This record gives sequence, structure tokens and C-alpha cells, in this order.
Amino acid sequence: MAKKPVKLDANGHRKFGMRDCVAYAAGDLGCNMSFALKGTVQTFWLVYMMMETGLLSILLLLVQIWDAVNDPMIGTIIDNDKRHYKRGKFKQYIFIGACGLLIGGAAVFLPFPNASVWLKAVLFIVGYVIWDACYTIANVPYGSMLSIITEDVGERARLSTWRSIGSMVGNMLPMVILPMIIWQKVQYDGSGIIPNMEGVYHNNPVTGDPYEMGDVMLSPLTGEEAQILLGNRVFWAALLMGVLGFAAFMFMIRKITIRVDESKVKTQESTKKTNIFKAFGQFMRNRPAVGCTLAAMGMFLGMQSATTANAIMFATYFGMAEMSGVVQLIGFLPMFLFLPFITKIVKKYGKKEASVFGTVVSLVGGLVMLVFPLVGKNYALIVYLAGLVIYGVGMGVYTCVSWAMMGDAIDYNEWKFGTREEGTVYSLHSFFRKLAQGVGPSVVLLVMGALGYASSKGTIGQTPETAMNMCWLVAGLYMFSAVLQFIGLAVIYNLDKKTLAQMNEELGHGTEQETTAE
Repeated sequence: MAKKPVKLDANGHRKFGMRDCVAYAAGDLGCNMSFALKGTVQTFWLVYMMMETGLLSILLLLVQIWDAVNDPMIGTIIDNDKRHYKRGKFKQYIFIGACGLLIGGAAVFLPFPNASVWLKAVLFIVGYVIWDACYTIANVPYGSMLSIITEDVGERARLSTWRSIGSMVGNMLPMVILPMIIWQKVQYDGSGIIPNMEGVYHNNPVTGDPYEMGDVMLSPLTGEEAQILLGNRVFWAALLMGVLGFAAFMFMIRKITIRVDESKVKTQESTKKTNIFKAFGQFMRNRPAVGCTLAAMGMFLGMQSATTANAIMFATYFGMAEMSGVVQLIGFLPMFLFLPFITKIVKKYGKKEASVFGTVVSLVGGLVMLVFPLVGKNYALIVYLAGLVIYGVGMGVYTCVSWAMMGDAIDYNEWKFGTREEGTVYSLHSFFRKLAQGVGPSVVLLVMGALGYASSKGTIGQTPETAMNMCWLVAGLYMFSAVLQFIGLAVIYNLDKKTLAQMNEELGHGTEQETTAE
């Protein structure tokens, strides 16, 4: 049977279609096969490598500085590369980054728990720097490549939506499967030894009955199932995710078509001398930009900073660390239910109005979570999950329109002050987001230490008081996140539907454009 002829556009390229969308989605899936490991880094070094919370906090801040620096540095290298590559410059750099990520993701999970403190610190910094550099080499040109696949605005919107789909799948798979692989219950083998616990334990501390061979042992302190993190499995899982990510990148490179001259697109905006104090002052006068930025910082400070404390909570309080990913998935699935309806919601109610209502719902979810440490272990997980689902429903609209609201903030700058300042607004917004991503987890580690978490005792040796403190910390972080988002969107962000329509009319933009998920 003869193959159907390939339809070509006016320039002789294969016409844009679903093949490009699926291939571009595969690229972000490949990126997130590696990026999704970030949530496991702190848990690995805290629980398995038993690094002290204060030291790990300092090291996290150091590598986040590198994270902030290497994006523009590597972007500039790519922009200044004038060589001609067979597969094209952007695809070539993505290929190089994908090759590095084959082992780069595993570099930060080298399992040497008995190494000296200084050797551990060196392993952490070197491994993270290698990993983050490889990720940036792949991710920066991948994000910029959208502009050279097609020049059509509608087709670019489709690529952006499919990128979101690839990102969601790439995040969900590791979030659910990884905890099931890397956490293991301690089984009775006749010795009565529990890792990181002094003495021998031949009897169940709850019932008093002797353990039988193969029984799951309970922590003599909390009475929950004793669980340990398998560091070797984390390393091999990271290698496997590198392979899966590489396969996704290769699929994208082979199937996607470049239709625009690569020399017209840069990964970094051309920079001019800027007075940083003046730029910061202008940014702070832009209320929509400040409101959006505070909301984004709240999201990162609350949700992402809670990742490590959440893993410790499930291991020490609930005794089911392997199910933590499934619970998180159930809680956050509602965030993505809004994707098919977001355009209608925004047209009817407005971005600000719908997002503010969502933050009120998230506040209710945060209040429910503050209750779960009080209800006792029989009902705690149910109440926690209910609060998480309510919180996720509230986050749904803002998750879909956050970047569109920042676009409105750019217009607001032009409307109020006569200049668009796109580069300044986006770069400062990005800076504060990264600041929250870096500082948040570091501060949480310090708080965990202050609340009694002792790295040398693993998860099994933590006291009941420490386990309970982790519950309060997780609940408090989500509540803090909801409060910051409410302040940012309800109090500071001032572009309601009516004001936005007036701004668009005076700027000559016409009616509000449809919103697509970013």
C-alpha cells in the first residue's frame, strides 16, 4: 500500500500538525524525567546520606546560586555559537544535554552514606552542578525552539498546551512510582535489629506479641511501620529516568520539523546596560507584576518547600512513605481539571476574579489541613487528603492563567508608565520565583532541625513529638502558601475584568484575548 504524500507548506516544509505537538510534548516529558528528581534530592541527602539539616540548607543555597547563573550563561553560549550543525543548532544542543542527563540525574545521588562530611559536601555540590548544567543545556534551547517550529500564533498556542501535557505526565510518573520503589518496610529477620535504633526488638511494641519471620517491624517510638530509604535504588531509578528522558528527547528530535530560520531566534534577550535600582523601582510600582510575583512565590514557598517535610511526615507519622506520591497525585489532579474550561471561565468572570475565588478555596483547604494533626491517626490521612484536594481545586484557575496574568502586567506597565519593559518585568519575576525555589527549601530544612528532626537517626529513630511536628510543618506551609497567594492576587493585583477591558481598549488591543494554558 503506497504511503500518502506528505503535505508541504509554501516554503517546502512538512505542514504543521499533530506530529509536531506530540513530539514537542515528548521534549518536556524528557526534561521532567530529570527535573522531577529535584523533590527527591533533599530527602535522599537528609534520610539516606544523613546530612545535618543546617549543612544541607547551606549547600542548597549555594547550588541555587549556580542554578540562577547557569541559565543566562549557557543561553549566551548557545546564542553566540555560529557553527552549522547537521540537525540544526537547537536540536544539537538538546542532544548534548540529553546525553549528559543519561547519567547527570544520577550524579547527585551517589550512594556513599559512610563517607566523611566534607566528602559528602563535595559529592553533593559537584553532582548537582553537573546535573543542573546538563539540564540547562537541554531545557534552554527546548523552550526557545517553540519559536522556530512555526510562526503561526495559533499553532504556537497548541505547542504551548501540548508542552503542558508533556510536563504533567513527566512530573506525575516519578511522583507516583518513585516513592513505591525507593522506600522499603523493615521485615523481621530473627536478629531484632532495626536500622538507626539501639537495642534489639523481637516483640511488636503495640501488641506485645513476638514477631514472626517476615513480619513488618514497627518503630518502638511511634508504633508505625519502620521504613527505610533505599539509596542504591534512588541512584538506579535516576539512571533509568535518564534513559527514559533520553528516549523522549530522541523522539522529539527525529519527529519535529523546524520551519523558521534559527538565526532569527535567541535563547536570551539582547541585553543593554540597565540601572538595577531603577528597574527594581519600576517593577515595584507595577502592582499586577508584584501581585503575580508574590502569588508565585507563595506557591513555591508553600508547595515545593513542603516536599521534604511531607516525605518525612509520611514515613514517621503515617508509616506509609511509599504511598506519599499517590496521595499527592490525588490531591493535585483537580488543578488540571480546569484546562478544558479555562477560556470560558476567564471570559465570564475574568482572570483576577476567578483566581481570587480559587485562593479563598485554597485557604479553606489550608484550614482543613491544620485540623488533621488534631483528629488522631485513624482519621488524619482522610482529613489531610480532603484538605489537599480542596487546596488543589483552589489552585486550578491560577495555575492555568498565571503566565497570562503576567502578560497583562506587561501591558499595565505600558498603560500606566508609557514603557513596556518586557525584559525587566519578566526577568525580575523569574528572579523572585527562583529565589523562592532556592530559599524556601533551605529555610524549611532549618525549621525541621529546630522542630527536632535528627538526620543521624534516619526516619525510624525520630520521636513521636518530631513526627507530629512534621505534620504541623506541612499543614503550616500549605496555609502560608494560600495566604501569600490571596494577598498577591486579591489585595495587590489590581487588574479586574473591568479595568483590564479599559486598559486593552486604551492600548488598542481590543477585547481580552483568549487565555491558553502555559
